[in-house]
Amino acid sequence: MQQYESVIILTPLLSEDAAKEVITKFKDILVEGGAEIIAEDNWGLRKLAYPIQKKTTGFYHLTEFKAPGELIKKLEVDYKRDERVMRFLTISLDKHAVAYNEKKRSGAFNKKVETKTEEAAN
Repeated sequence: MQQYESVIILTPLLSEDAAKEVITKFKDILVEGGAEIIAEDNWGLRKLAYPIQKKTTGFYHLTEFKAPGELIKKLEVDYKRDERVMRFLTISLDKHAVAYNEKKRSGAFNKKVETKTEEAAN
């Protein structure tokens, strides 16, 4: 199974609960298709770089998962059919992207790097 990452932008007209319901719908499609969800990241309501359908904000949600290739086509068809989804992007991750995401989840990039002046002070 290949590892994928999918970002969707939902219309800002939804409530928080309705947005969670839409995300749950797509998670269920993945799980029923035999996918293994690795990580999720709900970015919430964000400003768009440019207006989409005369809207300037949208709910962003990122899902990282392992799935068979034929499931991606079904998932993207469902994205297109759902009028609450303004945009989506699904990409296949190579070994470098997978390693990067694992480091990011473990918090390796958030650690403070000590400088020589801090070490001298201690």
